Amino acid sequence: MSAPPQRWIGRPLKRDEDLRFLRGQARFVDDITLPGMAHLVVVRSPLAHARLQAVDADSIRRAPGVLAVVTGEHLAGLAALPFAAPEEARVAAAPHPILAREKVRYVGEPVAAVLAESRAAAIDAAERLRVEYEALPAVIDPHEALQGRVLLHEGLGDNILLRWSRSAGDVAGAFAGAVRVVRGKFHIPRLAAAPVETRGVVAEYDAAGDLLTLWASAQDPYRPRAQLSRVLRRAEERIRFVVPDVGGAFGSKGALAPEAAVAAWLALQYGRPVKWVEDRRENFAAAYQGRGLDAEVEVAVDAGGLIRALRAKLVADLGAYLYPPTPVPPISTAMLLTGPYAIGAAEVELLGVATNKVPTGPYRGAGRPEAAYIIERMVDLVAQEIRGDPIEVRRANLIPPDRFPYRSPLGFTYDSGQYARALDRACALLDYPRWRKEQRRAREGGRLLGVGVALYVERAGSGVWESAAVAVDPDGRVIVRTGSTAHGQGHGTMFAQIAADALGIDRSAIVVEQGDSAALPRGVGTFGSRSTTLGGSAVLLALEQIRTKATAIAAHLLEAAAGDIEWQDGRLAVRGSPARGMAFHEVAAAAHRPERLPAHLAEGLAASAEFSLPGPVFPFGAYAAVVEVERETGGVEVLRFVAVDDAGRIINPLLAEGQVIGATVQGLGQSLVEEVVYDGAGQLLTGTFADYGLLRAPRIPHVESAFLETPSPFNPLGAKGIGEAGAIGTPAAVASAVMDALLPLGIRHIDLPFTPEKLWRAVREVSAGQVADVAD
Repeated sequence: MSAPPQRWIGRPLKRDEDLRFLRGQARFVDDITLPGMAHLVVVRSPLAHARLQAVDADSIRRAPGVLAVVTGEHLAGLAALPFAAPEEARVAAAPHPILAREKVRYVGEPVAAVLAESRAAAIDAAERLRVEYEALPAVIDPHEALQGRVLLHEGLGDNILLRWSRSAGDVAGAFAGAVRVVRGKFHIPRLAAAPVETRGVVAEYDAAGDLLTLWASAQDPYRPRAQLSRVLRRAEERIRFVVPDVGGAFGSKGALAPEAAVAAWLALQYGRPVKWVEDRRENFAAAYQGRGLDAEVEVAVDAGGLIRALRAKLVADLGAYLYPPTPVPPISTAMLLTGPYAIGAAEVELLGVATNKVPTGPYRGAGRPEAAYIIERMVDLVAQEIRGDPIEVRRANLIPPDRFPYRSPLGFTYDSGQYARALDRACALLDYPRWRKEQRRAREGGRLLGVGVALYVERAGSGVWESAAVAVDPDGRVIVRTGSTAHGQGHGTMFAQIAADALGIDRSAIVVEQGDSAALPRGVGTFGSRSTTLGGSAVLLALEQIRTKATAIAAHLLEAAAGDIEWQDGRLAVRGSPARGMAFHEVAAAAHRPERLPAHLAEGLAASAEFSLPGPVFPFGAYAAVVEVERETGGVEVLRFVAVDDAGRIINPLLAEGQVIGATVQGLGQSLVEEVVYDGAGQLLTGTFADYGLLRAPRIPHVESAFLETPSPFNPLGAKGIGEAGAIGTPAAVASAVMDALLPLGIRHIDLPFTPEKLWRAVREVSAGQVADVAD
């Protein structure tokens, strides 16, 4: 049985999905209207820390249109949201409540919910609900929270929600014998995901079938269904979870929202469909945020400029509670701190601290951007200390190709890599020597021109397994159902390319279905750049079963041996006798006519499969930037930007480039303008788009993207994942370039984001003879 030649994998095809969106035919959660639907609005805490003394539901219970007023007391029988406890981590029991009881711990925490006949009526009533609070001191700085003067969860005894540490190699010996010890201190601010579509859900209960159905703006149906099952103490098979079109997520919709649990409970209680869709201010205040990390790092350097050991202490600002994925990003940061470098010894301590802020969770990159930024800043500082070229310092320390699979001292096994090749390609695309010459001329004229390069290695393939099912209709139409759920990535096009090649048929015969737990009851979902690697491999395994059975059917009908059947151009023919053949759609039709087939072939053409990885896969790359800092204003202009990514086998280069560019723009936003800010009382100061900076189109440079392919040995596609690469490599590269621009002024470090005011103040202070190592 010969495999058909690949005609579709590797082709830069446009997304099939886009036409629906361009025509306005997409269907988002807020487009869903069901008969008898009621509307839910949530009342949120205006205080960051307070005792909840009374909620006067009677004050609005008889307001026009009000159906119900729900408080935490009404939901006492529900469980709190579950949370992850990664291996070797000590995680405190501080789950996010569905509705607050006794205390509130961040501004925006859900306190009560109003169900009404219309959204307007629910809003009016919610604004009139009387809630009494006893204000308590708020703690906003995680370092202050570590002192324990204000406790968020008194029963825990301190404010530490997460503890993780790891040490490997002779760290003490390496530092004792070091020629230089280079130190760095870094603050990485919180970010808001700011998707175009906010969170929302519609819940409906069918009492006759005892089935609860939710349509939610989410990243997949499986994780939130499992979480809702825990909260409601209701079997998963009695919950159907559907993800319609989604207007962006970037990690922020990977967990069940407490408000969605309230909507589901109300649908069960009142037998009416319930809709909840948050507004933009609620999204800023209550959707979990990303990043938020402080790091103190030191590396031991030998006489040749090689980094022999790393020591780090990380303090993660986790916010008031733990969402299901809250512990994961900071642990990913800790485990990736040695990056792509052959650092033989490392010791890292991580503390996740409770503060009076909304909890954190995954945001595009989810711990990997922090790790890349920290280690790349350290390598730049090493280069400054030894007066070496930052490219050559990196090249000397990289893990060589012959050491893969490579076990890092912090516990990851990197599957494959050619890091120096990525670095060389980025330098070539940037024209690194030319820009260094231009920099010398610029500095002679007093201009602040900087050239920066950064490498990254990331963990992808989270969840380690995925499912898929394939069914072939009698007319030859192939229906692919996958546990990976798209929210803008183009999965439908990508999976269709894999299927068309596996079966040797035209892509137009492929239909991809996703996002409905009723269609595919078991799956994992889309996060952590896992969909091609895991979802694609599961689809491929199911398709291989279809090929095997279709071959057997064709062999039976053509009176030939299965080993003599060849696949080519949508036909299955006997080797050496091309006239003795059948089109694939004829085989499909025969598969649905059991009277023509022996019993073992007479069950149609359908298959399902699960694919598991032995461990994560590790995409990598090198990014490079040229920037100029304006002395008089502190403004940063990105003059040149290059992205080189190696994600193993690329199924669709056009879609991959779109992922890189989109993530790079988010990385540029983090580098230049984005930061969630709270005041000392815990009030969110960046709660609208007027206050929270997003990068505008005129400031986005041309991104020159290139791909290398070092296949992963861990999956049949050789794929690794590309969805988060730009958000990982960009901040490190921009920081390298900005700090290189400021190097002549003696400034060693400035924390992200590089806003004009921050850089202007730094330049002014240095010019006035003040300290040159400027932090946030």
